[in-house]
Amino acid sequence: MMPVAADGDWGKVAVLMGGRSAEREISLKSGKAVIQALLNKDIDVHGIDVAEQVIEQLLTGKFHRVFIALHGCGGEDGIIQGALETLGLPYTGSGVMGSALAMDKLRSKQLWRGIQLPTADFYILNNETDFSQVVSHLTLPLIVKPSRQGSSLGIIKVEGIKELKAAYQEAAAFDTTVFAERWLPGAEYTAGILAGQALPLIRLETPHQFYDFEAKYLADTTRYLCPCGLSKEREQALQTLALESFHALGASGWGRVDFRCDEQERPYLLEVNTVPGMTTHSLVPMAAKAAGIKFDDLILQILESSRK
Repeated sequence: MMPVAADGDWGKVAVLMGGRSAEREISLKSGKAVIQALLNKDIDVHGIDVAEQVIEQLLTGKFHRVFIALHGCGGEDGIIQGALETLGLPYTGSGVMGSALAMDKLRSKQLWRGIQLPTADFYILNNETDFSQVVSHLTLPLIVKPSRQGSSLGIIKVEGIKELKAAYQEAAAFDTTVFAERWLPGAEYTAGILAGQALPLIRLETPHQFYDFEAKYLADTTRYLCPCGLSKEREQALQTLALESFHALGASGWGRVDFRCDEQERPYLLEVNTVPGMTTHSLVPMAAKAAGIKFDDLILQILESSRK
């Protein structure tokens, strides 16, 4: 039996961070920012760099709840959520199903398409794929993506058919499931989700080919526009679409939905992130700030989702 915090008390909070995914370093930065915010709120918080003994650490530490700051495989895919469910420990963010579905870009797209939510045409790739058929179906340029990876790792823009096989092989190093997706040349937006509401949209602009790992975490040339420049009605329509896509996957608590538009500026869903970054370049804190929510208060509101 896990310890129970008194009513109105957060009890002893564990922040899970690090882990062994390709996004480990980003997760460590997110975790440190979350810990500092909770310390600022006088909460008894302790960071745990997730390794083989994480279950034992959670048990012996007598924690009351968990703030998940793990990005990528092992953190956003339902694995740690399932372990916490087994332990009876409340945790932040989406549950097992929502986490697993959102982590899988291909299955997210298949589900959205099944309920008539807009997502770009795609083609599943493998070693036997006829790449000329892919190009015929999607046209060039196109995007190649590993299905279960975050921070744009393994995502490659392909300009010519000769590049496609190499792009597939590079993406396959990150995941066994890889797909190609129609390139969308329009504007890119992201919508933070907090407690069942969509935050103000952010428009992303980068001189890179797309919003890749370097543009997200390293470059100083990326522009984040919030207000995003859309009319009130247009922004509300995209916020509604974000919430529909988020809830369709069974996601809950908080997260982020990414869009990209086509030539006619029609929006298409890219993916849902159930544990977005919390670094100085991160988007959910930026959108929350535009909504008048300070970073420490944002973290506390996310912690509130562990009461579900």
